[in-house]
Amino acid sequence: QVQLVESGGGLVQAGDSLRLSCLFSGRAFSSYTMGWFRQALGKEREFVAAISWNGPSTYYADSAKGRFTISRDNAKNTVTLQMTALKPEDTAVYYCAADLWGPGHFRAIEYEYWGQGTQVTASS
Repeated sequence: QVQLVESGGGLVQAGDSLRLSCLFSGRAFSSYTMGWFRQALGKEREFVAAISWNGPSTYYADSAKGRFTISRDNAKNTVTLQMTALKPEDTAVYYCAADLWGPGHFRAIEYEYWGQGTQVTASS
């Protein structure tokens, strides 16, 4: 069974940076496309970024392009989301997700496994 554990969330000022990490265990990490999603209070869960199992190729929501960078370390079974120039509208619970052999889906329903989430708050 795959387990995902996010870390690195917190309270920052607008304009600051934050680095989220997700530790994967239970299966062959290198076979999974990894995604980051977020859900703000009262809103639907939305795609942020994904990195494919092969290549790897990266994919970003428009809101993340130019500010966020997703990367993976297959030796450490870890996927990271580096966030810069944070805005108050980035405030949300951020979730890590895994999709076996996935092509880099932006739809949450395509991901089989999810972490518990980590809170990110960017205050103005």
